[in-house]
Amino acid sequence: MFDIVLYEPEIAPNTGNVIRLAANSGARLHLVRPLGYTLNDRTLARAGLDYHEHASVQVHDDWTSCVRALGDARRMYAVTTRGTARYDSVLYSENDVLVFGPETRGLPQAVLETFPAGQRLRLPMREHSRSLNLANAVAIVVYEAWRQIDFSGGT
Repeated sequence: MFDIVLYEPEIAPNTGNVIRLAANSGARLHLVRPLGYTLNDRTLARAGLDYHEHASVQVHDDWTSCVRALGDARRMYAVTTRGTARYDSVLYSENDVLVFGPETRGLPQAVLETFPAGQRLRLPMREHSRSLNLANAVAIVVYEAWRQIDFSGGT
């Protein structure tokens, strides 16, 4: 299944919602430090409800260790308002990695530049909109990718 990476997430309820999404879709979640909350934050637990035990969550000290853990042979997509390709124009495969930046600033330019232009994805929005909620953006992309592989493992 897919891997979701939250690079330096700042808001516990968003991460809790993504934990729930990961548990229900079979995706694996990776959190890249620093985090804007503690992992025992009650708002994180409340948003993720009891799904923590059903989700695969790995915490990495930094971007380099996360990339190393995911392996070089993986295709990685950055989801960003600065993306050049629409998220639904990609043909996803089961081992793809979907990377999302922090809520208030997105992925730093140095990280974004490590992705080829065609692997910097954007979600369409109305003109003058800044961004979508992180958990919502993750859900949109994960479900499109999962739909493309015929909801493999789902019922």
